[in-house]
Formats: sequence, structure tokens, C-alpha cells
Amino acid sequence: MVRLYGLFFLAEVVLAVCALISCLSAEEGEIRALPRIAWVLIILFFPLVGSIAWFVAGREPHGRRPRTAWPVGNGFAESERRRPVAPDDDPEFLSRLAERTRRDDQELLRRWEDDLRRREEQLRRREDDRDRPEV
Repeated sequence: MVRLYGLFFLAEVVLAVCALISCLSAEEGEIRALPRIAWVLIILFFPLVGSIAWFVAGREPHGRRPRTAWPVGNGFAESERRRPVAPDDDPEFLSRLAERTRRDDQELLRRWEDDLRRREEQLRRREDDRDRPEV
């Protein structure tokens, strides 16, 4: 009998935690009947009844309303809504990276060409030294 009560208690705690997470993560337009803080208090003070009430009457069913990319009326101006862009999706970052890579490649090519000229010059000097008759 004690195990059964323990199982019911565990199920009630899991249900309350799920309801609390669902309530706290719901968008403002998905909450019905009461404000979010009221639902949180009901779930905390009456875990079994509050959790069931949240899932039955507190949240908007997912099939009724299409979700949008941005919640409507969240208090931010349109210019402030811009989400940060990952570096590999940011055109400005990619152009700076391409420019830096191009400059590095040009510098490396210039050093290779200088080294090649220096080696060719050394080789010519050696050949000239061999071609000269010794006196």
C-alpha cells in the first residue's frame, strides 16, 4: 500500500512539474482564462488539481492557432527583434573573412615568388661562377 501511495505521489509531482514547465514556457497568447502568475500559483499550491486544470483549461490547444516566427505584441520594437546571426550566416563576417583570406593568400604568393627569385638568382650566380675560367 505504501508503494502505491509513493507511486501516486511521484506521478503527481511529475504532472505538476510538467504543468509548471508548460505554463512557464507558453507564449502569452497561448494562456487562457487567468494570467500566467495565477496559473503558476494554482499549480504550486494545488499540484494535482492545478496541473489538470492547466492542461484542460489554461492553455490554448496547439491545433487551433498557427504559430508564428515572432510572437505578436511582445513589447519589442521591430528593430530590436533582430535575432543574432551565426558567424557562418552573417554576410558582413563572411565578406571580412574572404577579404582577409585573399590578403593572406596574396602575401603568401608574394613571399613564394620572392623566394623563387632569390633561389633563381643564387643558381645563376653558381652557374656563372662555374662558367668562368679560373685564373
